[in-house]
Amino acid sequence: MEYLWYALSGIAGGILGGMGMGGGTLLIPLLNIFCGVEQHAAQAVNLVSFIPMAVVALVIHSKNKLVGYKGVLFIIIPGLLTCVAGFFLAKSIDGKLLARCFGGFLTALSVFQFVAGLKQTKNDK
Repeated sequence: MEYLWYALSGIAGGILGGMGMGGGTLLIPLLNIFCGVEQHAAQAVNLVSFIPMAVVALVIHSKNKLVGYKGVLFIIIPGLLTCVAGFFLAKSIDGKLLARCFGGFLTALSVFQFVAGLKQTKNDK
């Protein structure tokens, strides 16, 4: 029965990821709350599951000539450096604090999206 919850969590995360929302927004809390997966492990699973999706998206966008390669190093190098820094920071933080930080991030993201949606609706009128 436990594997059913893992499968349902993966399917829900995959559907939302395919819709552009970001599957980790749902996958991490589902794994943590309903499947009992420790916060660090849930975030690691989310990041590892992102790799094949990112590769497929890059291939498709490259074929459609939607990727601008000019100046890509100015994005890749800081991204890699902050990724490594974030890894060490997350590794040093207690799981409960990490979960609270992730919850705070999701809350802030929700408020930002809500306000942006209100502004867009106001501009469309």
